[in-house]
Amino acid sequence: MARSGTLIARRRHPTAVTQWVESPEGGRDRGPAGVLRAWVAVMVRPRRFFATGIAAGDQAPGLVFGVSVTLLHVLTRFALDPAAVPQIGASPAASALFALLAVTVFIAPLGLHLAAAVQTVALILLVEERAGVSKTVQTVAYAAAPLALAGVPFEPTRLVDAAAGVGVALGGVPFELLRIAAAGYATALLVVGLAVVHRVSIARAAAAAAVPAAFVFGYGFGGFAAVVSLTGVTVGDLLSLAVAP
Repeated sequence: MARSGTLIARRRHPTAVTQWVESPEGGRDRGPAGVLRAWVAVMVRPRRFFATGIAAGDQAPGLVFGVSVTLLHVLTRFALDPAAVPQIGASPAASALFALLAVTVFIAPLGLHLAAAVQTVALILLVEERAGVSKTVQTVAYAAAPLALAGVPFEPTRLVDAAAGVGVALGGVPFELLRIAAAGYATALLVVGLAVVHRVSIARAAAAAAVPAAFVFGYGFGGFAAVVSLTGVTVGDLLSLAVAP
């Protein structure tokens, strides 16, 4: 008799055991409610989420989650800072719609898979026995959860223009710190996710996550830009200090 559910493979000792999950938990749920539940779960109980919410060969929920986080990030930025909308046509609304469509259909999925490819290479170099590429893609996608909150622009003056004066009390340093904290927590989630999904130590997971986290959370979501805006120290300055005799 046919049974509904999600078929996953769990690695136990040297052998793989196939298990049928009747009621997928965490990120396996579909639809907007499933995305919201996954976001809360990965933010609050990341170890439990990565242990139960990542299924082999089923990237769709993770992909939808990653695209949703990116879309909310960009949508928040456009809403609070109209100057951030790229001028593609004569109409600002049409330009914003086109940009959001590009993010949803092309930029977010391609960025996620590129980051997952870099993450896979890092794991190959550092981890002898690994879970599949599909699980790596999902881990990177769910680790981006905090960045949904970090689409707020930095400068108070822009918020004044966008929010009719309310932004003076809300903009500037607090929002820069919010973006830095979100990027930092996303990096921590990636490290925890890799440790749980690939069954490696936190230290090895951190080494494997360094480059992908810098690429996705530092550059892609503006974590490094927030540090530069807050401190005035650039990546070039740090590199200069690192190579100085």
